[in-house]
Amino acid sequence: MESIISTFHIDWKIIITQAINFGVVFVVLYFYALKPLGKLMKERGEKIEMGLSDAKKSNELLQKATLEYDKNTIKLRQISIDAQKELQKDLEQLRAKNLDRIKMDNEQWTKKRIEQMEIDKKALVEGAKNEIVSLVMLATEKLLGAKNDKNFDEKVLQELKDL
Repeated sequence: MESIISTFHIDWKIIITQAINFGVVFVVLYFYALKPLGKLMKERGEKIEMGLSDAKKSNELLQKATLEYDKNTIKLRQISIDAQKELQKDLEQLRAKNLDRIKMDNEQWTKKRIEQMEIDKKALVEGAKNEIVSLVMLATEKLLGAKNDKNFDEKVLQELKDL
C-alpha cells in the first residue's frame, strides 16, 4: 500500500481533510439546500393534493347544482304552465262575462229603442190626428159657412179625438 501512496504522492492528512471538508459541505448542502427543497416539494405536493380534492369537491358541487337547476327548471316550467292554464280559464270567464254583458246591453238598448219608437209613433199618430181634426174642422167650416158655436168646435174635436 505504501507503494501506491508513494507512486501517487497521496498524503493521508489531505485525504482526511478532504473527507472532513466533504462532510461539512454535505451537511451544509443538506441543511441549506436539500432540506428546504424537500420542504418546498412537500408543501407543493400538499397544495397539489389540496387542489385536486378541491377540484373533486367543486365537480361534485357542480353536478349537484346542475341537478338542482334541472329540477328547478322543471318545477318552474310546470308552474308557468299551470299559471298559463289558470290565466286562460280566467280569460275565458272574462270573455263569457263580457259577452253576456254585451248581449244584455244590446237587449236593453233594443228594448229602449223599441219603446222610444213606440213613443215617437204615438206622438206622430197623435200629431196626425190633431192635423186631421183641424183639417176636418176647416173643411166643415167651409162647408157650413162659418162658425156658429164655440162649444160645437170643442165637442167635435173631442169626438174626433175619441175615434
